[in-house]
Amino acid sequence: MSGIQRFHPAFLAVELVSFAKGIFFVYFFLFILKAQSSSSWVVWGRYILIAWTVWAIVNIILKWISHGYEVTDRTIVIHEGIVVKTRRTAALDRIHNQTSNTTFVHKWFGLTSLKLETGTSGNHGEVEFPVITLKEKDRILSLIGLQQRENAQVSGDVPLEEEAVRTVHFQSNKKDLIRASFTSLSFLAIFPLLSAAYSNLAVFFNLEDGAEGAWDYLVLHWWMLIILFIIALLLSSIIGYGRMYLKYGKFTISDDHDKIYIEKGVANVTHFSIPKRKIQAVVVEQSILKRLVGLASVKLISAGSSELESEETSSLYPFLPKHEAYRIIQEMLPHYEIKEEMGRFPRNVLWAKLLRPYYVTILSIAGFIMFKPSLLWISAILFLLSLILRVLDYTFTSYIRHGELIQIRSGAITTETFVTHKRRIQQATVTHSWLQRRFGIATLSFTNRADPTHVSELYGVSNQEAGEFYDWYRQKSASS
Repeated sequence: MSGIQRFHPAFLAVELVSFAKGIFFVYFFLFILKAQSSSSWVVWGRYILIAWTVWAIVNIILKWISHGYEVTDRTIVIHEGIVVKTRRTAALDRIHNQTSNTTFVHKWFGLTSLKLETGTSGNHGEVEFPVITLKEKDRILSLIGLQQRENAQVSGDVPLEEEAVRTVHFQSNKKDLIRASFTSLSFLAIFPLLSAAYSNLAVFFNLEDGAEGAWDYLVLHWWMLIILFIIALLLSSIIGYGRMYLKYGKFTISDDHDKIYIEKGVANVTHFSIPKRKIQAVVVEQSILKRLVGLASVKLISAGSSELESEETSSLYPFLPKHEAYRIIQEMLPHYEIKEEMGRFPRNVLWAKLLRPYYVTILSIAGFIMFKPSLLWISAILFLLSLILRVLDYTFTSYIRHGELIQIRSGAITTETFVTHKRRIQQATVTHSWLQRRFGIATLSFTNRADPTHVSELYGVSNQEAGEFYDWYRQKSASS
């Protein structure tokens, strides 16, 4: 380990707590709920669980001993592996996004974690410091910023004397958290939790007889049942608000000339930053409930970021009023202007959608005929649902090209408005199926850089628009 810096000893506590959280309910089930059981699978399950725990603890200790890192003026080198040693090197000027997450265990020791994302796809595209001091984190980020500024100055993108000044665009307050709590329906989570807890406790403590008597009493005194329901609803609302406060409390969206910054959380504090030049597209999502109350979720797709993590990191506050979300996007990313009015598709697109094969219905019919003919009526329900979803998808699908931007909106249950710049499109494809040719329409698809590559597809554009889009996109190659 000569010359290699080992992680802080608190690494052991962070990893152990993370392991304990993941294994807690298995222990609870085998050693508490099944404490009186002598079944062979329960006994062997306990032995296996204890052996697994011992191995996990030993593995965590070995990881702390053998893992480390080196930071120079231009690179970060990560040393990993217990038996097979590996060394990964990442250039500082290749770092795109950075995420800092501070759990309650980190707070005990005055530490944090740091994840750096490069443009490389896959697991090797991330450089992670699970436990790091705040001073060391600031040192690494300052080295990254210095290296990137030097490269920008060489290319003439940023003046030498320019200083980053942050502008705050949004800060969550109590009203936002209450709205988020009810929109996410998290206040209803207590009812299935109570049901699951009762089922487990009923088996363990034999509560069935007493519960039946209590239920009969409440049915006779229905007003008490209403009062208990209201109390449970109020309690669940408080719990839902608490969950939202811990997750989205102190949520702040800000930016400077180069980057967008997102900070959130009370129990676990997360800091995320993304360079504006790396943003490939903007996505505005609205579920049915969010459409009814006028809220939206905004996500930023960037080169080098993982879509699996975008909901937790590169997502703006997921319960923003739609017009406020559009305002924030326009202020931070003036090149990504979102148009509210978009062109609807003609009626022949609806007929083309309705005539497409219903594969789920066909498979269900075949399956029920072979195995359960008495349930064949379910296929009719599936067919009706498919019809409704296709009609809704047609209703909410729209499209517009304005300037150098393309904007599409699609989706039945959840609508997604996708906006990207022509320069950010890596590949464009226009396809015509046999059915589409009969209706004079085509499918338009294009890809943007992400991890994995983000593919957008729009069914139903006219042949004329498809040709105009193709010519519009080819101008990118001619001008570059």
